[in-house]
Amino acid sequence: MLLASLKEVEFGYNDTPSLHNATIEVRSSEFVAVTGPNGASKTTLLKLMLGLLKPWKGSVHLAKKREDGRKLSVSYVPQQIAAFNGGFPSNVHEFVLSGCLSRGSWLRRLNDKDRELAERSLRQVGMWQLRERRIGELSGGQKQRICIARALAGRPDLLVMDEPTTGMDEESRKGFYELMRHMVDVHGMSIVMVTHGLEECRPYLHRIIELERKGEGGWKCCTTTLCSAHSAPAR
Repeated sequence: MLLASLKEVEFGYNDTPSLHNATIEVRSSEFVAVTGPNGASKTTLLKLMLGLLKPWKGSVHLAKKREDGRKLSVSYVPQQIAAFNGGFPSNVHEFVLSGCLSRGSWLRRLNDKDRELAERSLRQVGMWQLRERRIGELSGGQKQRICIARALAGRPDLLVMDEPTTGMDEESRKGFYELMRHMVDVHGMSIVMVTHGLEECRPYLHRIIELERKGEGGWKCCTTTLCSAHSAPAR
């Protein structure tokens, strides 16, 4: 099933286009990486796909329902996670548990299943032992992990992440890629992430959307299958 797509999209900042003729597709149960140099509009591509930015030209599609007719659940973990205010009024466990509320009404009460999902998600990212810590006491890498855990606790159909392995060591990154592939293969989640570590995560991926510099023509976006786009450096 097609979950998200851009077709012949053009977008930029001020009067300068940063993406031109961008065409990509994301389908059910696949693990996709978006990669390329700094300034290559990777974050912009994600935000357009999620409807957080409106294209100048072209069309953007984000499915509203799953194949079974239920509402499509989407989670987004942005970059700058370390910017959490030091006085954030929550501990790690409370923060991750709140992610379960995305599965239904925000007015409902949290139940044992929610608490089980929150615990499992924290254990999966190696943060269960810090569950009582305040958010502001964590390092940037630890904040990144609990935001991923919160997203996983909500069991989204589509999980979109911007450089999620920032601050992780090599062993942690490997465990993260294995976990993401498990969520795709076992739970049917679709995952799109921006990354610079393409070679180490390549064995776990289904597809790659790569932004590369092509001579004097700015940036070229290509993939192993379904992307054809050109972009100029973002300002």
